[in-house]
Amino acid sequence: MNAKRHILSALILLTSLGLRAQNPVTVTVNIKQKAQTIQNFGASGCWFSDPVGKYWADSTKEHMAKLLFSKGIDKKGNLEGIGLSAWRFNIGAGTAEQGDSSGIKDPNRRVECFLNADGTYNWSKEQGYLWFIKKARDYGVENLIAFVNSPPVYYTQNGLGYKTTKSKNANLKADKYEAYANFLAEVLAHFNHENIRFNLISPVNEPQWEWYDKYGEASQEGSPYTNKEIYHVVKTLDEALTAKKLSTQILIPEAGMLTYLYNNPKNSETGNQIQQFWQIGSPLYLGDLKHLGRYAAGHGYFTEDGVQNTINIRQQLADTAGKYKVAYWQSEYSMLADGFKEGSKDKRSAIDCAIFLAKLIHHDLADGNASAWQFWNSWEPGKADFNTRYYLLALDPNKDFKSGNFQVTKNLWALGHYSRFIRPGMARIQLPDTADKDLLISAYYGDKKLVLVIINNGTGAKQIKLNIPAGKFSKSIQPYITTAAIADDMKPLKIVSSSSPLNIQPRAIYTLVMNEK
Repeated sequence: MNAKRHILSALILLTSLGLRAQNPVTVTVNIKQKAQTIQNFGASGCWFSDPVGKYWADSTKEHMAKLLFSKGIDKKGNLEGIGLSAWRFNIGAGTAEQGDSSGIKDPNRRVECFLNADGTYNWSKEQGYLWFIKKARDYGVENLIAFVNSPPVYYTQNGLGYKTTKSKNANLKADKYEAYANFLAEVLAHFNHENIRFNLISPVNEPQWEWYDKYGEASQEGSPYTNKEIYHVVKTLDEALTAKKLSTQILIPEAGMLTYLYNNPKNSETGNQIQQFWQIGSPLYLGDLKHLGRYAAGHGYFTEDGVQNTINIRQQLADTAGKYKVAYWQSEYSMLADGFKEGSKDKRSAIDCAIFLAKLIHHDLADGNASAWQFWNSWEPGKADFNTRYYLLALDPNKDFKSGNFQVTKNLWALGHYSRFIRPGMARIQLPDTADKDLLISAYYGDKKLVLVIINNGTGAKQIKLNIPAGKFSKSIQPYITTAAIADDMKPLKIVSSSSPLNIQPRAIYTLVMNEK
């Protein structure tokens, strides 16, 4: 009788903890079922990188760089960082030199330009940004990406880094396309000689938005472009890169929403961008250019409100990208819209935000066939405990931004569950759907290892049973976990056997790593 009471008490306790016994979910991995090849996981270092890189204590910014770029493991077996394989660097338009007359309210969102008004260059500009790009290079980050929000103010129609009239046309003067292309090529060539080799150059950003503000009320640099104007920019830039004998590839179109890549939501001159630029026979076909990469870049904002909507958009994008043989890159995302709230009116905890981020990355990879995924923005002022929607590291600067500290958010580790072990060149493995909709599971193979990322979106514990190729991999699995617990930041767990069911905690993100024999 006492034994029965003990068993009953134990079952009640397990149930209260969400750990009720259940049948394991079987995950079958067939490494021959390859989907897309992963090219990179990355993040941007915009705006606040300049004062941080210029002024903050070396120990602070070294720690920030290590968290983003390091692939090392410390003496206790903990990961030093998330090992990003891409870093995005902003080439500024010169609004910082304009100061308050730039019309951009926040001084930290004004960006210097390497070009002077007289046509000469000043390579001492953007020193804070350059501090971090050099660190990315030194840590071995595989993809360095230069991007532009606005052409230099010397080339814009209103002499500013944003529009002050409402229209969908570029702020770039009609007679300055060649000058703009030559400017970008000169910047890339200079940094090549400085051993900072940009793999990619992105000359337009979110061309669908007007980037209009009343003078003095602007929030950042920006310029719209029609598809015809993008065509002109890319053709001219391709010629300039060829003239400089550069190998840098052009990344376009950085669509403001993913739907513009395959559809034309508002019957605008900026929709159907995959078809416009990569369909043979299109008047705007660019697919035969030497320097244009075969990847269509779009931003994941405003396309993540509701699970089915999120999936449908990405599946349509995958179908279109596949038809025209281009890879989809999710090149900018933070929780700008309210989809991350998932219907809640309360503040979202750090783990809520991290799990939402991990789920969105999963959908981009597993439903959208994204071959690259990049976060915006690595750091901004904020807190690390609630509503961490905009950043990986929460900055705590002093008033003039010349010193400060930071906190690590759970978002960093959510991205790290993918970026740290899924390296460029690895292939996503197509997995059968699981019956348990709280579990999101994806698998990746290459570099002599098999990597699984598992998200338990539910409030109950789960079990999974792996069915993997016999004899191909070691039976030892190294798990890493992120939960709401303070210490669970991609924390390494004890090695477990692939032949036994694996316990998956509620509201948790896991990465499982198995090496080939």
